[in-house]
Amino acid sequence: MSKRPSISFAKHAPVEGNTAVLLVNAEGKIAAAAESIIGAATLSRIINVSDFKGKLASGISTIAPADVQLDRLVLIGAGDPDKLKADDWLKLGGAALSKVAGVKNISVILALPDMEVTAESAAEFALGMLLRSYSFNKYKTKKNKDGEKDYHSARITIHVADPQAAKKAFAQTEAVAEGVILARDLVNEPANILGPIEFAERIEELKKLDVKVEILSEKDMKKLGMGSLLGVAQGSSRPARLAVMQWNGGKGKDQPVAFVGKGVTFDSGGLSIKTAGGMEEMKGDMGGAAAVTGLMHTLATRKAKVNVVGIVGIVENMINGEAQRPGDIVTSMSGQTIEVLNTDAEGRLVLADALYYCNDRFNPKFVINLATLTGAIMIALGLHYAGLFSNDDALADQLLEAGQGTGEKLWRMPLGPEYDKLLDTKNADMKNIGGRYGGAIIAAQFLKRFVGDTPWAHLDIAATAMGAPANEYSQSWASGFGVRLLDRLVRDNFES
Repeated sequence: MSKRPSISFAKHAPVEGNTAVLLVNAEGKIAAAAESIIGAATLSRIINVSDFKGKLASGISTIAPADVQLDRLVLIGAGDPDKLKADDWLKLGGAALSKVAGVKNISVILALPDMEVTAESAAEFALGMLLRSYSFNKYKTKKNKDGEKDYHSARITIHVADPQAAKKAFAQTEAVAEGVILARDLVNEPANILGPIEFAERIEELKKLDVKVEILSEKDMKKLGMGSLLGVAQGSSRPARLAVMQWNGGKGKDQPVAFVGKGVTFDSGGLSIKTAGGMEEMKGDMGGAAAVTGLMHTLATRKAKVNVVGIVGIVENMINGEAQRPGDIVTSMSGQTIEVLNTDAEGRLVLADALYYCNDRFNPKFVINLATLTGAIMIALGLHYAGLFSNDDALADQLLEAGQGTGEKLWRMPLGPEYDKLLDTKNADMKNIGGRYGGAIIAAQFLKRFVGDTPWAHLDIAATAMGAPANEYSQSWASGFGVRLLDRLVRDNFES
């Protein structure tokens, strides 16, 4: 896992050291706890000279005045403190870290005028710092060149009113950081390094956290009748795997909650081959499986009081003499037959068997699947929202609320029999595509056929898991989208 800066918490006290970070509100004011570092007149002069407005997550870094026992002073804008949300504290943490690259000792005075910064907000601030520190440079032989910033050797002390409460809250969010970073690492790995077998081996490392892990081979899946998933994998020399993860933190008889991820470690499109431009990004077509893996890591690390099942179908969609052809008909584990008219609509074929297996074996309270499934969702929603499809209003509302709370935002999309009809074919029970329009909806309608009456949600994260716009706490091509969202869903609604 990537190196990270060291973060600790301490009471407000006079600060001496390399660098101090202060929060400034939109009125240009700092908290009383920060006034021992810099006087109002000096602060006003710095703000006026730099034309600093205190806008949320804006920042300036300056050499400390001669009468201040510091080398450098960083001011971070907090905007209107009354409007700060949990996601905003992540932004503040990420923005703060961006101003201290290469600094060894950093003191943050986490306080604002006329406002108590809670332990939870302090933990979110620290989480923002950790996530901003992430970089994927393991294959670079020369580090920190070409302007690459190094935060990993920093020792950060966050000064708060109640350091013990902040430390306790941070223990939970630090587990979230580990899950997000794991998901980012998996998505960023090149496909020649991370194939189905290697991905499964990474998942087996969760056993160290007391996660029960089973890896099903192609032989195992063939016995189960997973013709839909195996059809995708048959054009690759790298065999498919199905990983089953169980975290049993709840009561023995409690129904588990379940998460299923699409894990296509590289998607050439198969015989319905993709265009060359951008194909290299298809190493990230396992973003859903990475999110489920990262989530299981987080839940196990923070000892979540809930029973959870995580299942990921891991395949490579390639082309050889054995590859699936357009027009082939496969039989899914559910017994339903599928006419494969486009081999590049492969993720739904993988999920069909993974969803049915999950539902049939574990009878979960609900099942949520994540997948970088369609370009159509990117056309519909752009790059800032993931598409949410669900057969259950209560589950959908819980997901939407978790999305607002974490900043991993969702937008609910429709389902309906009108779209379902577009999957009809004369040659099998269904086909795997439905025409030019409504592609993301049709994909969801396809998946819905494999979950029965179980409350279910499908998150199409094609726009948000990879290549999403950078923000204050994510500068990575792989964002790790879904880990924080689903951890919040479980934490707020399903832990005993």
